[in-house]
Amino acid sequence: MIRIFRKREELPKIIREVTETYSEKDLCLHHLGETPLPSEEVIIALLGKLRTVLYPGYFGKEYVSQTGINYYVGELLYEVYELLSEEIYKAFRQECRHQAVGNCDACQEKAEECCLKLMRTVPGLRKTLALDVQAAIDGDPAAKSCDEVIFSYPGIMAITIYRIAHELHRLNVPLIPRIMTEYAHRKTGIDIHPGARIGKRFFVDHGTGVVVGETTEIGDNVKLYQGVTLGALSFPREGASAMRGKKRHPSIEDNVIVYAGATILGGDTVIGHDSIIGGNVWLIHGVPPQTKVMIEMPKLRIKAND
Repeated sequence: MIRIFRKREELPKIIREVTETYSEKDLCLHHLGETPLPSEEVIIALLGKLRTVLYPGYFGKEYVSQTGINYYVGELLYEVYELLSEEIYKAFRQECRHQAVGNCDACQEKAEECCLKLMRTVPGLRKTLALDVQAAIDGDPAAKSCDEVIFSYPGIMAITIYRIAHELHRLNVPLIPRIMTEYAHRKTGIDIHPGARIGKRFFVDHGTGVVVGETTEIGDNVKLYQGVTLGALSFPREGASAMRGKKRHPSIEDNVIVYAGATILGGDTVIGHDSIIGGNVWLIHGVPPQTKVMIEMPKLRIKAND
């Protein structure tokens, strides 16, 4: 049975009203007739290729031999070089000051160099990620193997993407690092800003609801549980511009454990090394090394059902 739509004549008016909003200069919700923005779809695909390079045999092809690894990884990295250079070029072109018409050679050269710099970090990233995986195995009795952690732990996925994005952030690549980490946020529930500085053997257990702000500094061998917020104190709406680029988020020194639901706020807040922050704690000031911060046990009222 063919359904007849009887209200189609109303669509031209609706379409006209919608498209008229695209000419309103005070709306920042469209990007028309300009250099294309980076493609979220391509960037997500690139993350898949980079994860395959970082963890060959886990993602991508199910079987990769030792003799064929050079060809396999080489093919992937050539693809990454071309695709990522193009996306970085589009990101730089949005902020280009060369006023070039059409393509900008300076932006292209800078984009390719940034891509190569990221690719040169891959050997070091693999060593750092191996320590992160080992931290998960050492920190979680439920973890039976590296295979289980790499395949199934959302914290490892979020940390992997963060470490890739952080390298691009360090190179001052616009937009793309945030696209990467927000993709990880959507997939895992773990929100790590690419500007955060995180040491070795970082472990996020369970992970859902974890927030790590832009200027957070985290030392080595730190463990966060679900629902932890390392955030900034609020400020007046008109004060956001003045706070950009300033330290707004806490510093967590080495060997710290932060249990579920804890909130630690402020750029002057430093959690000293070898400290333990208990669940649901609210902190807006620092604590010295080797400190335990716990909420007093609440009173429980237990009675029989009526």
